[in-house]
Amino acid sequence: MKEAKRVAILGSTGSIGTQTLEVIRQHPEDFVVEVLTAQNNCDLLITQALEFMPNAVVIGNELNYQKVKEALLPHDIKVFAGQKAIAQVVEMETIDVVLTALVGYSGLIPTVNAIKAGKQIALANKETLVVAGEIITQLSKENGVNIYPVDSEHSAIFQCLVGEFHNPIEKIILTASGGPFRGKDRAFLETVTKAQALKHPNWDMGAKITIDSASLMNKGLEVIEAKWLFGIQTEQIEVVVHPQSIVHSLIQFEDGSIKAQLGLPDMRIPIQFALSYPHRLKSDFERFDFLKYPNLTFEQPDLKTFRNLQLAFDALAKGGNAPCILNAANEIAVAAFLQDEVGFLEMSDLIAETLEKAHFISHPSLEDYVDTDKQAREITEKLIKRKV
Repeated sequence: MKEAKRVAILGSTGSIGTQTLEVIRQHPEDFVVEVLTAQNNCDLLITQALEFMPNAVVIGNELNYQKVKEALLPHDIKVFAGQKAIAQVVEMETIDVVLTALVGYSGLIPTVNAIKAGKQIALANKETLVVAGEIITQLSKENGVNIYPVDSEHSAIFQCLVGEFHNPIEKIILTASGGPFRGKDRAFLETVTKAQALKHPNWDMGAKITIDSASLMNKGLEVIEAKWLFGIQTEQIEVVVHPQSIVHSLIQFEDGSIKAQLGLPDMRIPIQFALSYPHRLKSDFERFDFLKYPNLTFEQPDLKTFRNLQLAFDALAKGGNAPCILNAANEIAVAAFLQDEVGFLEMSDLIAETLEKAHFISHPSLEDYVDTDKQAREITEKLIKRKV
């Protein structure tokens, strides 16, 4: 009888975190929740902890520490608070796999610490590889750690590569839904609101990633992530818009053969595969029916209207800390858009200008990435203040 995997979920109250718990709920004999963390949603964190009875929980916002501690004290669940605690808790000996579902740059240091501690990684935080892909991949090799992708696109590529690891990839084709503004021109995008941008046609995600999807920055970040996950060059990555979100991504081999992974838009499938690999566990998730989708269409992305995707390709080609600058500027720009401080198209302008102004480092260390992130955020914030 195999032993259940002990899982730490960083960001358990978010979209990926809650769906991960759905998977674990279906497979209590395969997975045990060891650690849960959240930033602000202490009420849901408490509810989750009382159901799954983890060894420890961490609330990022220290103002909520007392409330969480008092609620869980009778249940012998350790309670910690603060960002440092999130970064440290992943080192617990009892953890087998760390699922990183934190938003943005905040996932970097906890993932680094988890890798150094020899924990297997289920990665739903693409920004970790965007910011410091070279360091993360080197650390994972040094520590014998596997990184299992949770993003539906990268999971699709990973699934297509099973049994093909010795066959070189000619090209990776990442699919993009196109978001809510597919086919719209710049004149239309000048006046779009955050309410419009938050209405994704196919996926139910958090606010930040939904805006990234609308601007195609999410796909740009996935392009950078793909380079490091699969050890390929920038020119080997192609993006196609696939509005139905059924073909999650494809790979083309040197003989011209193409493999694709298909399925309904349901993040629980890639989450479950990342946790259970190399096994596929039975699920009761809805099945895909070809007859309900008689037409699957594909088109080129509009890189002139949706500049963020091109900016991501450019940053990846430049290398060094350029992707880190791109990510930091985007996080600040998206936050400003959600606060109605800048327009939809202005986000790209802010990112482009920050890339020009921030200090470029061709071979950055981890400390350089931390400094770059801080500097790029400050530059973008100053640019926003001038606009406001």
